[in-house]
Amino acid sequence: MQKAASLPLPPADAQAASDTLAARIGESIDAAGGWIGFERYMALALYAPGLGYYSGGSAKFGRDARDGSDFITAPELSPFFARTLARQFAPLIAQGLPRVMEFGAGTGRLAADLLLGLEQEGQLPQEYAIVELSGELRARQQETLAHRAPHLAARVRWLDALPDRFEGVIVGNEVLDAMPVQLYARVDGRWHERGVVRTEPGAAAAFHFEDRVLTTADVPAMLRDIPGDHDLVTETHAEAEGFMRAVGAMLARGAAFFIDYGFPAAEYYHPQRAGGTLMCHYRHHAHPDPFLYPGLQDITAHVNFSGVAAAAVETGMSVSGFASQARFLMNAGITELLMALDPSDARAFLPQANAVQKLLSEAEMGELFKVIALTRGLDDGTDASAPLAGFARGDRCHTL
Repeated sequence: MQKAASLPLPPADAQAASDTLAARIGESIDAAGGWIGFERYMALALYAPGLGYYSGGSAKFGRDARDGSDFITAPELSPFFARTLARQFAPLIAQGLPRVMEFGAGTGRLAADLLLGLEQEGQLPQEYAIVELSGELRARQQETLAHRAPHLAARVRWLDALPDRFEGVIVGNEVLDAMPVQLYARVDGRWHERGVVRTEPGAAAAFHFEDRVLTTADVPAMLRDIPGDHDLVTETHAEAEGFMRAVGAMLARGAAFFIDYGFPAAEYYHPQRAGGTLMCHYRHHAHPDPFLYPGLQDITAHVNFSGVAAAAVETGMSVSGFASQARFLMNAGITELLMALDPSDARAFLPQANAVQKLLSEAEMGELFKVIALTRGLDDGTDASAPLAGFARGDRCHTL
């Protein structure tokens, strides 16, 4: 694991907040008898009220460590990401789906640029709902909308929970990867659940992993099918799959698009991925230590899109598209949007061209990130003029 000494030091007030959260996590471990599953640790580190990474006040999203951020997302990288989504969403809104709902709205940049794009497409939704529990992120989203799309801000409302019923278009960019995961290790042919315990007093770190042997009956079904007998560490995604079932129960008619990094199950549990996918982000440094600076760093795992798709199908939704981010954006017209700029104006054109290249490049976000579309009650044509044109070519549903 990467040592804290090789990463930027947090300010004193941030370190104090992290220490407070670490103490609270320690209390939770004590109350559970000295051991908690990793998903419980991850939930506290990310979402403990007022102290967790996503419920506290750190910057999180930005271009580099100088602004106090930890990573950049596609909406922050280029407005053409949201503009391209608008091209996909506009025909759906025209089919009588007048509402949009976003999960994981971050700074509000996607919401603002998506509304501006839908305005240009002539298909503004009647309402744009953002499901957001963090008061700090809500305030940032309101500020972004007031700055980038002030004339459209009145269309936005914030929700604390899912409504019972929704008809419209749902979008979530980098939402599923931030949901707590269970960790499992196969050692000498036996499966263990990897949990968290306190470190001995006086040690540099507050927590460390401890594995507990599982009976055969307790091994999750998807893990039993992993071929080979090599040692490995991997994750399961009960919370993300449960979230997808909740979305499916809510969606009466419409389409849900989730964009995230991940793989189908066959790739997720491939022998070459024996170290798992758990990763942390702090000040634009990626490293594998989830116990460093609790509450100050992001903790993520790649998405098992096969599990997400199966959970959606259980609720009666259809998997109507699955593609790489690059293929989806190109199908939906991102290069056409870029070519509308004047290439001779290098100051305006080159930064946008470079950003779009990062969205599309296999070496950047283009291949690792995938887009999945889940629908109910729609006619899912596949030609370029159809509602789901983003999957007209290069659809990988067969891999799920």
